[in-house]
Amino acid sequence: MLSRLFCTVLLVLPSFLPSPVAWAEPPKLTLANVYQKGMPLEGYWVSEKLDGVRAYWTGERFLSRGGHEYRAPGWFTKGFPARPLDGELWMGRGRFAELSGAVRQVVPVAAQWRQVRFMVFDLPDQEATFDQRLARLRALVDRVGSPYMVLVEQQRASTHEKLMRRLEEVVDSGAEGLMLHLGASGYRSGRSNDLLKVKPYQDAEAVVVRHLPGSGKYEGMMGSLLVELENGRQFRIGSGFSDTERASPPEPGSTITFKYYGLTATGLPRFASFLRVRNDEPMD
Repeated sequence: MLSRLFCTVLLVLPSFLPSPVAWAEPPKLTLANVYQKGMPLEGYWVSEKLDGVRAYWTGERFLSRGGHEYRAPGWFTKGFPARPLDGELWMGRGRFAELSGAVRQVVPVAAQWRQVRFMVFDLPDQEATFDQRLARLRALVDRVGSPYMVLVEQQRASTHEKLMRRLEEVVDSGAEGLMLHLGASGYRSGRSNDLLKVKPYQDAEAVVVRHLPGSGKYEGMMGSLLVELENGRQFRIGSGFSDTERASPPEPGSTITFKYYGLTATGLPRFASFLRVRNDEPMD
């Protein structure tokens, strides 16, 4: 009797578990290094750096960087190709928090997803160069003809001076920065100079250790965060927060993104300032 009951539990239990895709292997994505003045620009394409969430289309579903599924409505992905695509889910400049809240939901809300676009910027194919992949992407996106799939505009890079002028223009318009993609490069996972980000500042991530109390106008609120870098070093971030964020700061253990301008003599981020909580992984 006990044996039969045990077998029944084994048969029934999986139907109550989350979908296995929640634990899918994370996609092997290309990652960017930081552009520095003096780096050669010949052969690179330049595009806007989008303030969205990285999304890998497997041919069937969207996966996050961590391998979790963004549960897009069926009508959103209707007609999408049955092959991998690399890109970002995006609502527009300055709308990251709104976008993150929409695409992370277990049950998608149609009114929110109708404002989202899948901005495609690469075609995972290790045998083809980015020049070749870009040409194929243009034809593919045109053939799909979906209002929810858009090819990220790419232009040839030229000089550092022109790159800096364009960076200033897009940042003044509310963009995060620019991306550079080497035309002769293959699609390979990991960080390399095949892909470079161009921003007026550097950014990184840290884990919140604890809240430090404020004083003066911030008495009774959070004054700064003690955070820890990946290398284990800790430091404080006290700027970049709104009053709402100080009243309800990121929880200890959460990951935040901050901007900074180089490193101090001791190797810590200089002039670090809070940007956002990194909450781009879908909800369970």
